[in-house]
Amino acid sequence: MVEWRIEPGLTDYARAVQEMEARVAAIADGTADELVWLVEHPPLYTAGTSARPADLRDPDRFPVFEARRGGQYTYHGPGQRVVYVMLDVGRRGRDVRRFVADLEAWVIAALGEFGLTGHIRPGRVGVWIERPDKARTPAGAMAEDKIAAIGIRLRRWVSFHGLSINVEPDLDHFDGIVPCGITDHGVTSLVDLGLPVTMADLDVALARSFEDTFGDRRSEPRAETVATGP
Repeated sequence: MVEWRIEPGLTDYARAVQEMEARVAAIADGTADELVWLVEHPPLYTAGTSARPADLRDPDRFPVFEARRGGQYTYHGPGQRVVYVMLDVGRRGRDVRRFVADLEAWVIAALGEFGLTGHIRPGRVGVWIERPDKARTPAGAMAEDKIAAIGIRLRRWVSFHGLSINVEPDLDHFDGIVPCGITDHGVTSLVDLGLPVTMADLDVALARSFEDTFGDRRSEPRAETVATGP
């Protein structure tokens, strides 16, 4: 059984990391269930272990956190569903690449419930949407926009951090960074693509596709009031 928690309001990032680290330790010790934790954050940037200083274009715009997860710079903010996955990768075969591929497949399946086709691209972690309505890239390729970012960390074979999916964030907030180090493609959201999808709609789709992707039963979601920001 995987606990499924939906956090109300905006969750302070630093406290969220503290919560994750405590839960990961408990899962590794066998004293707590695995957890999928769905949150929203106030506007902020996070730097992964591969982040390049030059990709932080506006360092004074929002708080910047060293995330110590895989990946480069990313943005979190209202209207974006952040999904923290604290799962036992050890009992899932200790195959990190397969685990990341499962996370991508999970997002693609959830997006498919809204009629969207998500794509995976070599060398570009995350989920992408083809945009034939936009001008082609300078290299002549079809334009693609990123709709979901993925970056995880493992401790004692338990994962934390996770993924983010853009429902209706302020896309201008991505201008302060080079998102995930990609300069020749853009960023989009479900609402930007013309889909009247709410956060609750996405949560339902994620819940359905989680069990199909990972084969684990989830608990009924419960709301918490800890780790909330102003």
